[in-house]
Amino acid sequence: MPSVAIVTLGCKLNQLESEAIAASFKNEGFNLVSQPYAADILVVNTCTVTSKAEQKARRVIRKALRDNPASTLVVTGCYAQLDGPALAALEKGLAGALPAPAGSRLVVVPGDIKSALLDLPRRLGAANAPEWMPAAAAAGGEGAACLRAGLEQWRGDAAAGDPFAFNAGDFSFHSRAFLKIQDGCDHACSYCRVTLARGKSVSLDAGTALERLRELEGRGYGEAVLTGVNITQYRDAGAEPGEKPRDLAGLLDFLLRGSSRIALRLSSLEPDGIRPELLAVLGNPRIRPHFHLSIQSGSGEILGRMRRRYTPEDAAAAVRELRSCRDDPFMACDIITGFPGETGTEFRRTYELCRSLDFAWIHAFPYSRRPGTEAAAFKPSVSERDAAVRVEALLSLARRGREGYIGRWLGKTAEALTEAPGGEAGPYIPALSENYLRLAIPAPDGVGPFPPGTALRCRISALPGDGLGRFDACGEIIPE
Repeated sequence: MPSVAIVTLGCKLNQLESEAIAASFKNEGFNLVSQPYAADILVVNTCTVTSKAEQKARRVIRKALRDNPASTLVVTGCYAQLDGPALAALEKGLAGALPAPAGSRLVVVPGDIKSALLDLPRRLGAANAPEWMPAAAAAGGEGAACLRAGLEQWRGDAAAGDPFAFNAGDFSFHSRAFLKIQDGCDHACSYCRVTLARGKSVSLDAGTALERLRELEGRGYGEAVLTGVNITQYRDAGAEPGEKPRDLAGLLDFLLRGSSRIALRLSSLEPDGIRPELLAVLGNPRIRPHFHLSIQSGSGEILGRMRRRYTPEDAAAAVRELRSCRDDPFMACDIITGFPGETGTEFRRTYELCRSLDFAWIHAFPYSRRPGTEAAAFKPSVSERDAAVRVEALLSLARRGREGYIGRWLGKTAEALTEAPGGEAGPYIPALSENYLRLAIPAPDGVGPFPPGTALRCRISALPGDGLGRFDACGEIIPE
């Protein structure tokens, strides 16, 4: 059978959408492989949040074109939505360096019709695929032509893509399940290109969300990660006329009441979305005690230029309120350094805010100028060196915060979900705790095996030893 590989760049939303695409190919008999440069079809799901994400996508595409002349490439995602012609031109730019013969082997699928890829495997049909892959692709791009024909058929059947068609029942790359509840964003932050790619906020109706969650629960998944671009903007698309739409708090309550045991983990939250109604439901023990806030800066002036809708004081209050509803949850945040005009004093305010809030992790990254955004014209620029120094200062603070958090949890118990074993795990069972700690659990004699996704009650017992660098701690299974 023809082989398919998927490279995913960017957020959990992209990861969920890639999982659904992978499931569609597998269901039609295609062979899903882990080596992207050896596959007959390579799908590259791109991100446009930073210039580095775009650079990585271009590297992957160029390498695939050079190293595997028998492959057909499908490029989709947010970068493909905003700069599709530039991506399509990559093949022409490499024409002189590609093995001959080299036909047109690159197909760009804009992000707004990414859901076409869910139906494409059925249209191609695994039974017919050997007629054109892989030899036909190497002979002049017939594989890509077949893909384009399948996509044109899909265009004739639908006026626009369905952002909620991505519903993976089986997950090839993750032990946990993902459930997409929202897409797009109604904010217009001055630095953000994602809203240009994904558009205004849209939400999955609560009834469909519950049906999908029950399906995941029935398949034995112990946890579902609720994903979206800005899930705090969730509004039930299925509300009756005159009925107040459910917000995120209402959706969570509805999902918890309608299911029995599956746990829910939230993707990134906005500080201005932390309201009393949401805090009340976040106290439910089936909500994972792991919260990630998009704070971006601790300077009020910088937040204003970013067009963010809260102050540093609001962000600090949101962190305190989230901590009040759970016992020492894992608290993380996003920070952008080197935003145009950021002074040393403004950065120190950010650093002091993060230090005072004692995050278990800080996802710090330098500002990336994005074409088409308001901030692209802002002056003065901060040098790459200064931005890098500021990032490293925050990452050093993050490492200390993580060490302190792990230390506080030594000797305590938590539920953990087993993950697929990796080479570094050796005789240990890798697992992710409810509060987002990666655990190495010694496999007890006569117990198990534990398939990925198995829920275990564990004691977080010790710091990891030599050879277990990717783990936060070691754990012990607590017998039932």
